[in-house]
Amino acid sequence: MSDNYRKVKRVLWAILFANLAVAILKIVMGAAIKSTGLLADGFHSLTDGSSNIVGLIGIWFASKPVDKDHPYGHTKFEILAGLIIAGMLFFACGKIATNAVEKLRNPVAPNLSPLSFSVMLLTMIINIFVSVFERNAGKKLDSLVLISDSMHTRSDIYVTIGILAILIGIKLGLPPIIDPIASFIVCGIIFWAAYKIFKDNSDILLDKAVVDTDKIKRIAFSFEQVKDAHDIRSRGTENDLYIDMHIMTEPCMSVEESHELIHLIEDKIREEINQNVQVIAHIEPYTGNGNSH
Repeated sequence: MSDNYRKVKRVLWAILFANLAVAILKIVMGAAIKSTGLLADGFHSLTDGSSNIVGLIGIWFASKPVDKDHPYGHTKFEILAGLIIAGMLFFACGKIATNAVEKLRNPVAPNLSPLSFSVMLLTMIINIFVSVFERNAGKKLDSLVLISDSMHTRSDIYVTIGILAILIGIKLGLPPIIDPIASFIVCGIIFWAAYKIFKDNSDILLDKAVVDTDKIKRIAFSFEQVKDAHDIRSRGTENDLYIDMHIMTEPCMSVEESHELIHLIEDKIREEINQNVQVIAHIEPYTGNGNSH
């Protein structure tokens, strides 16, 4: 297992314990005060812990080395883990919506106690710390699992703020029906988080371009031997980036000169774009009209 994956794994374990603590507090308090919104928020936090477990499994598979059957490695297992997390959130969203509809038919006014209010504030503070810590770690380690999970955890912060407002509103005399409405709001936030996670991970799984083609072309044209560059493609992530392109040069260039040119272009791409990039360049003879032989 690479050092980067080890660091991601340690972060996931730490976040897992934090999410489980937050979830248990919310679910117990939600049941005690009979709040659908708080229970929904608690189960949302519970799915945060479940997503950590999925992330740990995904990282374990992604960290496996290159082998004969997988010459590009197993890094896309991390992407698959992100998609599973999105699926779990879509399922949780449906479950919460169903419970909210039932509560809408039979509304029960929740009770707000100083203890429950304190628990909500405490869990919100924990979520703020977890979200910021996990997102920063995800960016530093270029981990899609950590970034995806931080997006999920971040939604908890807004959800908790909303539920606190609802509980206070009921305490001030608002009708109990606003409690299931809060559940629908929770559902909407979870759905949006799930959609973002799904989109970000599926883009990479489907090899969406990750580097501006014009930037790559500009680097290629910075060498006077390059007469044209086309069919430029890029895919992957910061830690697993691939670029392939066709480069046209004068037909009289020797194999040795062409080979040296490609290495120079690769070095400059690594210098200006990403040190981890793997470049594959196909040399073609330039005929003067932009066409190869």
